[in-house]
Amino acid sequence: MLTKRQSDVLRMIVQTYTSTGTPVGSKYLKDAGIKASSATIRNDMSALEEMGLLRKNHSSSGRIPSMLGYRYYVDHLLQPADVPLAEKNYISSTLDHDFHEINDIIESSAKILADLTKYTAFSLGPEMNNRRLTGFRIIALNDHQIIAVVVTDKGNVESRVYMIPEGVTSEDLKKMVQLINERLVGLDLLTVYHKLRTEIPLILNRYFQQPNGMAKLFDTFFGDVFDNRSIYVSGKVNLLDFHFNQIPQDLNQFHSVYSFMENPQALIDLFDDSEGVPAVDIKIGSEIGNKLLQDMSMITAAYHIKGHGQGLIALLGPTNMPYSKIYGLLNVFREELGQKLSDYYQAL
Repeated sequence: MLTKRQSDVLRMIVQTYTSTGTPVGSKYLKDAGIKASSATIRNDMSALEEMGLLRKNHSSSGRIPSMLGYRYYVDHLLQPADVPLAEKNYISSTLDHDFHEINDIIESSAKILADLTKYTAFSLGPEMNNRRLTGFRIIALNDHQIIAVVVTDKGNVESRVYMIPEGVTSEDLKKMVQLINERLVGLDLLTVYHKLRTEIPLILNRYFQQPNGMAKLFDTFFGDVFDNRSIYVSGKVNLLDFHFNQIPQDLNQFHSVYSFMENPQALIDLFDDSEGVPAVDIKIGSEIGNKLLQDMSMITAAYHIKGHGQGLIALLGPTNMPYSKIYGLLNVFREELGQKLSDYYQAL
């Protein structure tokens, strides 16, 4: 465990470096309020370096935090900063719009966070499990394609273009819509999923000439709904500022990271272990769980909507991000977003 002065030295180095990006020396710490001689402060800095909490940047006598140093700071020394009133008002006003779908709110939240922080922001909608199927219809585009529209009670509308399997007729499609509306509409999605695996195949075999083709359509329609948890990313270009500028020689890695941001399922998988984490959680470097992101930090915040599940917002930035400021901002933002979504659901 660190002494009180060592804790103060580490805290000040982290806060200074995350604000200025400049290695911190003993003279600066003494002038900034550490009550000890420069020699004593240097000894503390050397001790912190031996513990792996600080490191030297090139040959400079100043120190910068290591990954372990950031971790210690986050776990033991971080105090969330107060969010300025202007930022609180900005969050409230930008979320205070008439949204037509829940996904519009989720998407907007990512844009707002990216604009506020200049980092890469993620917004992940609530789980689908407790939603209820409230509508289904098919729109014919031509002899080979249809649009299937699936509506849930939580304001989600999923529509996709599908190819009509060979042998499936327009009359079959009409029967399908009737079957879904009679047997599945009004049920929660977990029950719908169960019926698609038990009851529905028996009905298809009984009433359709091409049961395999119809079964494929059923699985495709609702598979998209079950597998789809909306995630939105905003500020991907900000990677150029906070990552590429730090590691200018690694252009290939930047391209790999940017491509990763284009893969929704890979991003959702990144947050799969977020259940049960603190309201605001900070992962640094390898803790994120992806080698492409091992030089970055991610702060995740969960928002809860009573009776409607949990969603997540997150920021991906450099390891020298101002943790106390971002922590405070995300804590306020998750509460505002949760309230906005609660109001939306009550109005349905």
